[in-house]
Amino acid sequence: MKGSQDLANRILERIERGELRPGAQLPPLRQQAREWGVALATAVRAYAFLREKGLVVGERGRGTFVRDQGAGCNDALVQAPSSAPAIDLSFNSPTVPGQEEMLRHGLRTLAATGDISALMRSMPPGGTPHQRTVAARFLRERGLALDAEQVLFVNGAQHGIAMALAACCQPGDAVAADALTYPGLRAAAQAQRIDLVPVPMRPDGCADLSALERLCARSRVRAYYCMPTIHNPLGSVMSLAQRRSLVALARAQGLTLIEDAAYAFLADPAPPPLYALAPENTIYVSGLSKSIATGLRIGFVAAPSGRVEALARQIRVSIWNPSSLAIALACQWMGSGEVVRLEAVKRQDARERQALAREILAGCALRGHEAAYFVWLELPETLRAEDAAARLAQRGLIVTTAEPFAIGPVRPQALRLALGSLPLDALRAALQQVRREVLW
Repeated sequence: MKGSQDLANRILERIERGELRPGAQLPPLRQQAREWGVALATAVRAYAFLREKGLVVGERGRGTFVRDQGAGCNDALVQAPSSAPAIDLSFNSPTVPGQEEMLRHGLRTLAATGDISALMRSMPPGGTPHQRTVAARFLRERGLALDAEQVLFVNGAQHGIAMALAACCQPGDAVAADALTYPGLRAAAQAQRIDLVPVPMRPDGCADLSALERLCARSRVRAYYCMPTIHNPLGSVMSLAQRRSLVALARAQGLTLIEDAAYAFLADPAPPPLYALAPENTIYVSGLSKSIATGLRIGFVAAPSGRVEALARQIRVSIWNPSSLAIALACQWMGSGEVVRLEAVKRQDARERQALAREILAGCALRGHEAAYFVWLELPETLRAEDAAARLAQRGLIVTTAEPFAIGPVRPQALRLALGSLPLDALRAALQQVRREVLW
């Protein structure tokens, strides 16, 4: 992660300048995160990076110290448990057997039969007409009624969110979002100087639409960003009745709906997308990062015809065009059915991981969808999320508090646990460690 590398480099610069001499103790993780204005998980990754490079050492119960570079490899501190690589439950990068071979086969097929010269040239900002036709066919199978001209390729769903905001908002505009929402939205909004307005949430994990309606009546809200199918971080799914009510509200208020469907493929069956109910004022954002691989930054934006040119213009300004090679691979896999096959495998994988989490964390207050790659763990009243995360970090386990997800003043005492990155045995051990900390 760029943020953790930046923080690690700042600490390294202080070591090289002699400001932090051998034996000097680094600030506690929470203090370091607060001073640098970063998430606790970012500070944990930075410290882990420095430990792996042999620049600092940790001793459980004492802290993290600058290492004497002349010290021998048998230094007792180097062997301390906290110097082990961090176990990351803050980020999802789900992989299943066969994905590497799928990529190898795809690259070999492109090399043997693809138009290699075309991959070396620039292309239209949202993809070629043929590529957009393939994407439109793929999205129509998900319930979206659209033409190829309404689909644009982007560099993953995060890029798609930023493009959707840029296409329908100006700096200073207000966008409504759930009080707990995807952190990437906040990052994109801050970069574009767009104000995020929190919408209170109901006990079922969905937005309070009456509160959204009152919000629209009080102020000029340009758009509402939501994740109706597998909300991140709560895992909730908006019912068909709720979707219809939201669509009616959006039409009455002139509100653009920005629908984030990054995790929607995991819910089967699921209600129709908002785009299927209100194609005239919905911008649909999705991608293949979770279903294929996080490193292949391929996403889609589907929009009403009147928004397409603005989106294409924003894509051109931001990246000119997405990677030709990545789009060619994505089109090959969408056309052959590989994406659909892999999505089915990952749905089963996610269900197994959810079942494991619910088994190990039985008795804890858990929220989440049965096929989501994450759970929301609400903590006992006596335990602060920041303290729990810090204790887990000292044991080499990275989790995320509610802080990055909250856009309003309320910060629930909860942890979001990503289940998709670790092998099952390692995940079991990590969840058992979480249970010990939460129920101590």
